[in-house]
Amino acid sequence: MPPRTRPLTSVPKPADEKITINLGYVDLGQIDLLVQEGFYANRTDLIRTAIRNQLATHGDAVRQAVSRKTLVLGIQHYTTEDLLAVQAAGETLDIRVLGLATIAPDVTPELALATIQSLTVLGALHASPAVKAALRQRIR
Repeated sequence: MPPRTRPLTSVPKPADEKITINLGYVDLGQIDLLVQEGFYANRTDLIRTAIRNQLATHGDAVRQAVSRKTLVLGIQHYTTEDLLAVQAAGETLDIRVLGLATIAPDVTPELALATIQSLTVLGALHASPAVKAALRQRIR
């Protein structure tokens, strides 16, 4: 069972993730036309709106999959204190997150290996390069 998350006020909102997409010239031109006509503030606004509309369209399927796969939806943060408590209890974690999983910067690779059995993140994982390298074989 994952440790309780801290109240959102204690964890600052992480920066958005950047993605790169390739578009054909005609699609890009149509986007620019809609921006020029005032339908959207900029290209990013149109793309975010389109993605949110598609996610809303498939919302039921996402909710069912989250439930079926027992994923934590949103932000899950693991501190050194959390992992030490897991270790003291003689347990390990199977972390499954749809959104953002963060492992505090002061978590050592040794502590991560001792407490994290597996790690599945659909979205983004923020952890130190050393912790990511240590967990590489356990990331699914």
